[in-house]
Amino acid sequence: MEQYKQEFIEFMVESDVLKFGEFTLKSGRKSPFFMNAGAYVTGTQLRRLGEYYAKAIHDHYGLDFDVLFGPAYKGIPLSVATTMAISELYGVDIRYCSNRKEVKDHGDTGILLGSKIKDGDRVVIIEDVTTSGKSIEETFPIIQAQGNVEIRGLMVSLNRMERGKGTQCALDEIRETYGFDANAIVTMEEVVEHLYNRECRGRIVIDDTLKAAIDAYYETYGVK
Repeated sequence: MEQYKQEFIEFMVESDVLKFGEFTLKSGRKSPFFMNAGAYVTGTQLRRLGEYYAKAIHDHYGLDFDVLFGPAYKGIPLSVATTMAISELYGVDIRYCSNRKEVKDHGDTGILLGSKIKDGDRVVIIEDVTTSGKSIEETFPIIQAQGNVEIRGLMVSLNRMERGKGTQCALDEIRETYGFDANAIVTMEEVVEHLYNRECRGRIVIDDTLKAAIDAYYETYGVK
């Protein structure tokens, strides 16, 4: 596993973004882990987060694209932090763009903030985590409405590797439905591999008991 992936896994734990225990998800599923990207709240955390996204985007899509689109609301700081990191790490200027939840009719009008999207633009979408694909359902037509635009792919931070609406994981459903690639900085399989019986923050994060609970969860909800 790449070094930045290992660092990112520990960073999620240290930032209290990735937690383990017993959680009830919006879907009603009882999960032994939970991710809350809203826990990234400091400048240092956002700078590091942008760097991890930048490295993953570089690995999966290269940097030959024009716009990084972050859907409102959590995608807004992600797109800003990551375009800054791409500039710092690779010396490439990518424009950022996000949507508003409501169309603005005065001043900087329209549904978009940041850069406009125009014919010929190549776009990468950035999000925190995707479980149902609902946000892409809302985002896709907004981007398409801007003109003849090529969506290179989607990058999220964590692939939960569980079934979405059907028998596939959400990222696979997005690939099949919309025809563009979808990837994550890390998968839950990589998280478990890295943290199982390994000390992080002075304690074992995933011990035998928690590993058994995660395995049982994927027996029920994992992608076959």
